[in-house]
Amino acid sequence: MPRPFRFGVNMITIESGPAWRQKCRRAEALGYDVLLVPDHLGWPAPFPALVAAAEATERPRLGTFVLNAGFWNPALLAREVATTDLLTDGRLELGLGTGYVRAEHDRAGLPWGTPGERVDHLARTVEELERLLGDPEHAPKAAQQPRPPLLIGGNGPRMLRLAARHADIAAFTGGRAAPGKPEGTLALLTPDELDAALSVYHQAAADRPAPAELNILVQRVMATGDRRAPAREIAAHGLGVDEEQALRIPTFLFGTVAQMAEQLREHRERYGFSYVTVLDPSMEAFAPVIEELKDS
Repeated sequence: MPRPFRFGVNMITIESGPAWRQKCRRAEALGYDVLLVPDHLGWPAPFPALVAAAEATERPRLGTFVLNAGFWNPALLAREVATTDLLTDGRLELGLGTGYVRAEHDRAGLPWGTPGERVDHLARTVEELERLLGDPEHAPKAAQQPRPPLLIGGNGPRMLRLAARHADIAAFTGGRAAPGKPEGTLALLTPDELDAALSVYHQAAADRPAPAELNILVQRVMATGDRRAPAREIAAHGLGVDEEQALRIPTFLFGTVAQMAEQLREHRERYGFSYVTVLDPSMEAFAPVIEELKDS
């Protein structure tokens, strides 16, 4: 029996308090299950934004998607997580990643490190959070025990093994660092490359007592009667996939509402992706697909 779909929206802009609360209420009304906030300089600060989202809504879960572990000290992060979980009545889902934009670390005066060092720091952060939040003496105490659900995002082998050991939700971006391009530039994974990443994850997760939920970030949603037009556009941008691959990768959704819903069913069958996240510019365009897949 396939895992039921969940749908999240990653909220990347904030104009004012009233506008933020209204956007959160609109996302809830459209049927989104999770309201998410990323962790980039120049974008909303995750934890206060999520507390405000909780006050404006009733049903959705609330998550970080994902925290840049290099910005955070584990002990201070444990305090933020526990407090936010309390203030949101146990609706928090904690997403963590290594970060991939060196310029943000430079602006913040924080060390960047090698890829291996960034994964090491994330692993230490995960282990410390589990120790601290699982400690009966830790104050404040999170509403969810022993900790809020943990999402880990990344595609590299070490990240996939870390997610297999610790994460309740394993998140895939469908992209990787583009070779020979400026730092922070992503190239898309082909369907075969994504299959290979999932194979590494599933091998590492073989001994889990229960399978994790698998998440995919959809970068773009386009309602159209001609699916090949946007696929040709993506192929022309040199993002690492050709037109045929662009039609099949789960990173993009194009077509009629029925076609996009069918794509998500196929992606759940092939890859296991039942938790689907879109960016807030696609929030309205994706809503009819949520309705089409209700109770699927």
